[in-house]
Amino acid sequence: MDTTGVIIKPLLSEKSYADIAKKKYWFVVAKNATKPQIKLAVEKQFSVTVDSVNTIVTAGKPKRRQGRINGYTSSIKKAVVTLKKDSKPIAFFESLS
Repeated sequence: MDTTGVIIKPLLSEKSYADIAKKKYWFVVAKNATKPQIKLAVEKQFSVTVDSVNTIVTAGKPKRRQGRINGYTSSIKKAVVTLKKDSKPIAFFESLS
């Protein structure tokens, strides 16, 4: 997989905002992306050094519409990327905190 299609978007929530100070950044990634691919993509796009990558796959939640149509929301894969202590922070996230 090419590194440009690995990271879909940054994940912005209360928990992810709290982790910015610890140099942990949350991303929504492609479902078939592996940890080494995610590490390489983050290092290449943001020119930082990554210490570790943790991934979480969240299943879609059941939803009902108009009382009779049943379905599920999309499942997503999240990645928590921790940078090394001597690495510079990601500028996009620093402007948010």
